[in-house]
Amino acid sequence: MITRRRNFLGMGAAMIVPSVGFGLQANGQTMPGVRVRFAFADSEMTATLNDSPSARDFLTMLPLNLTIEDYSHNEKIVRLPRKLSEEGSGPFDNERPGDLCYFKPWGNLALFYGDYKWDGLIRLGRFDDGFDPLLIRGNFPIRIEKV
Repeated sequence: MITRRRNFLGMGAAMIVPSVGFGLQANGQTMPGVRVRFAFADSEMTATLNDSPSARDFLTMLPLNLTIEDYSHNEKIVRLPRKLSEEGSGPFDNERPGDLCYFKPWGNLALFYGDYKWDGLIRLGRFDDGFDPLLIRGNFPIRIEKV
């Protein structure tokens, strides 16, 4: 009886929680949903976000005017004004260039244009139409906003 009640209550709660319109398939791929624009160095890129607590928390910060910086040989970083929620985070696979991630230890965005593998990351989404602007070397003012 208790098991049935818990299952029933869980199903009821799932039915009344509103959808936020992100769309994340069970296999971890993003679907058309909430998009974010990154504008710097006379270039623009957009990314589609995953449906995760970290991505939703990131959205609450927007719009942002910050600095994008070169880091290592495979990524640029953006230092956020505060750390994001890590709720529901865990390891992921299928890392590849074009991923937009959050680096938990430092609290910054990591925008990958090269191969990578690191344990302290949360994938927030993927860049939609490539990531060529990330190949422009240097540090630049960046505007990040919801599309």
